[in-house]
Amino acid sequence: QVQLVESGGGLVQPGGSLRLSCAASTSIFSFNAMDLGWYRQAPGKERALVASINTAGIPYYTDSVKGRFTLSRENAKKTVYLQMNSLKPEDTAVYYCNVPLRGNNYWGRGTQVTVSS
Repeated sequence: QVQLVESGGGLVQPGGSLRLSCAASTSIFSFNAMDLGWYRQAPGKERALVASINTAGIPYYTDSVKGRFTLSRENAKKTVYLQMNSLKPEDTAVYYCNVPLRGNNYWGRGTQVTVSS
């Protein structure tokens, strides 16, 4: 009912930047009425919330990314963006887009972010 496609991952050196995108498609629900989140999962670790944005456009960030990551949404394009600056090796993970909606959790397939010199 909601399909999410992430893009923008890749290999970047420490201190570099990447912008992730999550494009949503749905024939039933309104994108404007969706909260969206970005999670990440590093090898051997559990998937964890990185940032989220509500329908009013108000973002939340986990402490480890505050001041470095910026989350925004463009409702006309049904897309949410995660601008990641000052990347660190510990940011290396697969990043997933998430929509919690009516008791269900919708996930994308993820995009790999690798921060390494």
